[in-house]
Amino acid sequence: MKKKLIKVALVGKTNAGKSTLVNSFVGEKISIINKKINTTQDLILGILNIDTTQIIFYDTPGSNFLKTSNLLQKKNKTHIWSAIEQVNLILYIIDSSKYNYQDIESDINKISEVNKSIILVFNKIDLIENEKILFYINELKKFNFIESFFNISAKYNKGITNLSNYLRTKSITQEWLYKNDEITNKDDIFITNECTRNAILEFLHQEIPYNIKVRSLVFKYLKNHDLKIKQSIELQNERYKPIILGKKGNTIKRIRENSQNAIHKILNCKVHLYLQVNIKNDR
Repeated sequence: MKKKLIKVALVGKTNAGKSTLVNSFVGEKISIINKKINTTQDLILGILNIDTTQIIFYDTPGSNFLKTSNLLQKKNKTHIWSAIEQVNLILYIIDSSKYNYQDIESDINKISEVNKSIILVFNKIDLIENEKILFYINELKKFNFIESFFNISAKYNKGITNLSNYLRTKSITQEWLYKNDEITNKDDIFITNECTRNAILEFLHQEIPYNIKVRSLVFKYLKNHDLKIKQSIELQNERYKPIILGKKGNTIKRIRENSQNAIHKILNCKVHLYLQVNIKNDR
């Protein structure tokens, strides 16, 4: 049988559940999940292969940045539009518990300019009554460029199969771009760096800016199959270093342990993680 392919962009406000949905589709944690704003800073590609169909998901930063003129946030805006331009279809993800008609109207009117199929996906349906979702759907049906509506809970894996089956029907005959055993275009170094960045965001709340970088210094499998990783946490300002380290090094210790455990679960091996904090002023 001929192979089929479809490329899908996941767009929506910050914390709508885009990264959780990508992870649910591929069955692995490949995209960072954190409740803080703007945790997805790069285009993450998730790959789902079902029979003869390959579905490629582009996880994007929150659509909060679609209209930004802030130079520091321009990269996020570029990532969103880059994904939209590359795909066949757009999934606009809505946090059902934080429905805001004006925000959705603004976003989908803007996205519709690219003239591509738009599917509205109400996520987190476990947090809201069915009657409210039906009301929201009826309210949005007036936008005739919306092709279909789906209700899911990415966290609890509800409605995911129905959505993936629908996407398969939209695929086109084309050779696959990735191998059958690939689930992401990101390598293990990228994913382990993301684990550490997620741990930083988990423990440091609003104290640390989101332009922190985690850079891999050493990534080496030892003879006993353990994994040795050394990473540099790079900050733009010296004053943030004591916050990262914490009193008597307690905060950096918690970050290291959290990231090390996450990496162990993903790569299924014993991990020895070493972190250092450096100041890197690019100006």
